[in-house]
Amino acid sequence: MRQGPLAGRYPAVAAMVMFALIPYLALSSALGPLTPIIAKQLHTSLQTMSLGSGLGNAAYAVGTVLAVQFAQHLPQRRMMVVYAALLVIGSVLAAAAQDPAMFIAGHVVQGLCTSLLLIAAVPPLAIGFPQDKLRITLVIMNMCIFGAVALGPFIGGLQAESNAWRPLFWIVAGIAALALVLSVLTFEDSPAANPDSPRDLPAIGLAAVGCVAAFFGASELTSHRFLDPETLLPLLGGLATIVVLIVYQYRASRPLLTIRTMLTSAIPVAGIAVALFAAAASVSATALTASVLAARYTPLHIGLLYLPEVGGAVVTALALGLVVKKRSLHYLPLVGMIALAAGIAVFRIEVPSSQALTLVGSGLTGIGLGATVAPALFIAGFSLPAANLQRVFAIVELLRAVAAFLVAPIFAYFASTASGGLDAGTATALWVGLGLAVAGGAVGAAIYALSGARPQAPDIEGFLSGASPAWYSPPLLARVRSGRALATATTGGADRHD
Repeated sequence: MRQGPLAGRYPAVAAMVMFALIPYLALSSALGPLTPIIAKQLHTSLQTMSLGSGLGNAAYAVGTVLAVQFAQHLPQRRMMVVYAALLVIGSVLAAAAQDPAMFIAGHVVQGLCTSLLLIAAVPPLAIGFPQDKLRITLVIMNMCIFGAVALGPFIGGLQAESNAWRPLFWIVAGIAALALVLSVLTFEDSPAANPDSPRDLPAIGLAAVGCVAAFFGASELTSHRFLDPETLLPLLGGLATIVVLIVYQYRASRPLLTIRTMLTSAIPVAGIAVALFAAAASVSATALTASVLAARYTPLHIGLLYLPEVGGAVVTALALGLVVKKRSLHYLPLVGMIALAAGIAVFRIEVPSSQALTLVGSGLTGIGLGATVAPALFIAGFSLPAANLQRVFAIVELLRAVAAFLVAPIFAYFASTASGGLDAGTATALWVGLGLAVAGGAVGAAIYALSGARPQAPDIEGFLSGASPAWYSPPLLARVRSGRALATATTGGADRHD
């Protein structure tokens, strides 16, 4: 078996994962203050830039499904080298772009390859090393996804201060090149996961059509009304196609994604629900509140005000590492939803928020995001055998990307077109975000209660060996079903007695 000189070395493999995930995820939240500068220098419109961002996010969502299909039929580690090489090419295209088409093409490749690498690299990092490394893996993943996103506004503001954008994009290209080098040095050839599995082209097609259409429609809100055909038809059609994808995978005899297994089991459903509500609620707490501050402060000043989000991400990443082997892991997403709701409530006290309120609110939302999505993802993953971890990650990341990236432009549109102006629209959006955060925590807790699920310390050794899930997850709504069955039996018995 061919191996690189650093194969099996955890620090090198972990560094490769970090360098692969950070560039696009940091850029996704750094583009806000840079977009007008890029549009001016590339002689394009803000609508075109919005389209490029939407297509990049669509590519990220589609890549989660595509990665699972590739892993079944192609040598996984070889494909990781290909993904990393394409990430470098996309990053160079974006950094050296001379026109909008070149920039958008590079950005789309960045989004696609980031999700391909996420699904291909993170599960093997989690289950391919001894269990004492799992804590570090969870900390790394939380920091890569949410730490990078939280750091984005500061990085974007810092770069915008110099009225330039290419230096940041070249730095991103350099980081991607490091990921490619490390993917070669840590290369450890491995076969395809299941070459005999069917090639599920309908699932890939539905994911591609649904995500591209939905994100295209949302991107059109920059210059069109919500009810315009250019916006509403692709947006609703795309969402309907994603629903069809989920139903198709649920009913398939040999599905590409483990939809049926996850949606009939209590703990995975609770994890998915929390992740979706948290992703949607956080939009109003970050992007919108920052937009109303743009008239008061410079992009760098705003980036500094939202820097406590990074601190929140660090705190929750460490907390996740500490509780991963304890039953208290189940409580972390609930704590996160409470913190997220508190952060949104702080932002809602005054719109636009004062500097003090912004610092407090951003810190709380950072804790909220870091304590919800990544812990919920692993809670869902631990409920199935380790061999399903890639598919679980794919499902959660697909739905999270739709919830987060699709809701953002919709919230921004309604806030900007509100009758009372941007401030009034943002205040209303904050109420919606607060409701989503509270509902997310309540739904997750209710699913546990109505299904008879209980917090359990995970059996990490059994999970990593592939012998069993890390804990038992009862059927969804098991208590309700058993209660109905008992009532039916009792009624039937009484009828027979009569």
